[in-house]
Amino acid sequence: MPVGIRNSGVLILFYTDGKGSFFPLIKRPEYPGFHSGQMAFPGGKMEKTDENVIQTALRETEEEVGIDKHEVRVIGKLSDLYIPTSNFLVSPVVGFLEHPPEFVPDPKEVSRIVPTNLNQLLSAEIHKETVLEINESISLHTPYFEIDGEVVWGATAMILSELIHVLEQADS
Repeated sequence: MPVGIRNSGVLILFYTDGKGSFFPLIKRPEYPGFHSGQMAFPGGKMEKTDENVIQTALRETEEEVGIDKHEVRVIGKLSDLYIPTSNFLVSPVVGFLEHPPEFVPDPKEVSRIVPTNLNQLLSAEIHKETVLEINESISLHTPYFEIDGEVVWGATAMILSELIHVLEQADS
């Protein structure tokens, strides 16, 4: 890993509402920076006061979407993922909420919350590929997910792909 790597934690927060199993994705507001306007899991940079990345994911989720960190039952983690453009090592934490959440988005960090149906995620219809124009000199041919009219790509799409793989392995 490069020098000066920054640790971060994101939370894949499962819950049910009587109609299925869901987890939230958030859309970041538009701002000058690497992750402007992107779809993501709630989460962020590890602070010195965080004991570990699990605490980071829980704290950030509480700050960004208003879910009490004490109500989340942590199930485990997926593979860490290094993001070169921002020098973050992202640790995806998987958790469960015993009741449907009442999201309270922080408008400085979240422009939209997208409740994502797990069955929809497993459907091949939302798995797509495109060329994304990152800036004037960079174009990427990349897989992505189209969820509720939003393009979910990059690190979030890679984490979703691993989640699908884990769920399919558990089913077989």
